[in-house]
Amino acid sequence: MNLTQNARKLHQQGSQQAELLREQGAQQFELLRQQQAAAGGSMHSRRPETLKIDISKYRGVEEDSLLRWFVELDDAIRARRIDDGDILVAFAQSNLAGRAKTWALGLKLHDPYAFGSLEVFKSRLRQTFEPPRAEFRARTELLKLKQGKRDVHAYAQHLRHLTSCISSNPVDEHTLVSVFMQGLADGPVKTHLFRLELDSLDQAISIAEQEDFSPRQARASSTSYRQPRRYDSGGPEPMELCYVESEKARSTDYKKLQKCNRCQKTGHYAYECSAPRPVSHNTGRSDRPPIRKRQGRGSAVGARRNNGMERQQTDRISRCGAPYWSSNAKRICGPLDEGCSQHTQRTQRCALLL
Repeated sequence: MNLTQNARKLHQQGSQQAELLREQGAQQFELLRQQQAAAGGSMHSRRPETLKIDISKYRGVEEDSLLRWFVELDDAIRARRIDDGDILVAFAQSNLAGRAKTWALGLKLHDPYAFGSLEVFKSRLRQTFEPPRAEFRARTELLKLKQGKRDVHAYAQHLRHLTSCISSNPVDEHTLVSVFMQGLADGPVKTHLFRLELDSLDQAISIAEQEDFSPRQARASSTSYRQPRRYDSGGPEPMELCYVESEKARSTDYKKLQKCNRCQKTGHYAYECSAPRPVSHNTGRSDRPPIRKRQGRGSAVGARRNNGMERQQTDRISRCGAPYWSSNAKRICGPLDEGCSQHTQRTQRCALLL
């Protein structure tokens, strides 16, 4: 009995120890998992996510805006999460090109510590490449700014650019609103803004863009409709009788307004006229006034040649009803036809030959 009791006790103690070991293993596994999760969270917090933004190169020419490049540079630095001062200067210098890059490298060769911080780099770059009295020029251009042929959006962007160029003594908000409203082109947008009481430039620009968008959208919707393209199906197509009748009526109305050149009546053309052709009554005289020629060399010969010639209206008429005219020459060379080179000689010349 003692042996069986001892065996039972040993078996119970072994099962208890096994359960204790199992619990200790589970606790150690849970502790290890928590430590790994904490380590992973700390590593994630030490390495924040960054965004690489490409910015344009500043070349130091008049077409490039230095203030706009500074805005792009600050956005790229915040997106990349750069905190070190030397890295900031190196990153800003890497985005230079042309004259600006040559200038920066020349200063670095002369003095390796020429740019102690990013603010020093910006100030020296502004002193070198910004036009003299830039703020005065920007203020003058701002006060006389007009919209012209630009739309409201382009006009507002130009106004904001000039406002950003004035940093030392900025223009107050009410003056900017007045300049913006006064520079607008005459129209419904300007009339609507002058009826409102505006407190900020952004409010005035937003209302002006909304008012300018409405008529442009109306014009676009009215002119955007196009008739569907017709494709040749190869078979018979239905005829629009109303269109044919309208075209026929239009041609008839146009024909009623035309005047015949033969009978001088309206409603038909000369080639459709049934009236008889007009009979010309030759009076031997021309209805046109005589043409006076300049007296000079050859005037006597011209007078001898024109003597005896008369213009005569013929029975033939043109398609439009205008009569034809022909010149009348007298044949007086009876017995001298064989010796005369021209049978239609004029009176004076043939008289001389006789």
